[in-house]
Amino acid sequence: MFNISVDLDKAALLKLCSQHIAEQVHEMDFEFVFWDSAELKKRTCMSWGTIQETFFFDPRFPKRKVGGKWYYPVRETREFLEQWLEEQ
Repeated sequence: MFNISVDLDKAALLKLCSQHIAEQVHEMDFEFVFWDSAELKKRTCMSWGTIQETFFFDPRFPKRKVGGKWYYPVRETREFLEQWLEEQ
């Protein structure tokens, strides 16, 4: 019978996992060119009413209305939301 032993550097493994997760999140974010209102609610974990009360009417918030539907460019919206949250 064989006895196999494996030693892992926990810090290096955690760093590697964190990098991989960050890469996957980055790729997922850029799968979309824009979000619709349903995706915006999902990404912010906010109701539509809360979004409108807090940042929707901020002139810096990137949005475009096409027909009767709002669209939000992903990169610009994410940057805005991160800045907006820092300001709170």
